[in-house]
Amino acid sequence: MSEQLVTTRVVAILRGENAARAEAVVETLVDNGIRCLELTLTTRGALETVERLAARMPDGIELGMGTVLTADDVHRAADAGACFVVSPTVAVPVIEAALRRGIASYPGALTPTEIHTAWSAGASAVKLFPAGSLGPGHLKAVRAPLPDIPLVPTGGIGIDTVGSWLDAGAHAVGLGGPLIGDALAPDGDLSALAVRARAVCAAAAGQR
Repeated sequence: MSEQLVTTRVVAILRGENAARAEAVVETLVDNGIRCLELTLTTRGALETVERLAARMPDGIELGMGTVLTADDVHRAADAGACFVVSPTVAVPVIEAALRRGIASYPGALTPTEIHTAWSAGASAVKLFPAGSLGPGHLKAVRAPLPDIPLVPTGGIGIDTVGSWLDAGAHAVGLGGPLIGDALAPDGDLSALAVRARAVCAAAAGQR
């Protein structure tokens, strides 16, 4: 896992119809303590946005690409300046391509078999996904036989449950909608986003 993710324990996930407002959202998140940010390939214009942001973000900010499904996606993400790639599934070619490009890879897995497969293939950490429907108890149960695999629960993680997930053994958490809210919309509330970002960072810091 990257130094920033280990330190802040939060990944902000930006997924929307398009990335027209993504730069303003990223700037708001960064100004309020978020250091790891994922833009998804399902968001139109995300690659170009990452490329622009990577060229001007200060040191210590890590930008990644999500919904990465193929090795070609990995190369496009790395060429744009992404520091990590995130997948919803365990795609071994994606993990291997990330290793070759020298960037982190966080594949999505839910069962002990999937988690172990991802880790054995060379994942930097494993995204427990979709985590929210099963709760922190699932993570705690999985970690019992697999204590050395870092897990990042994602999908249905609420701001008010960040502490519970970290207390159950998560190394970090990924938050999309509950954190981003309507901020990606043309008239989205960036002030409210700033408040939520500070709350998430405070919750994560409280469990460090």
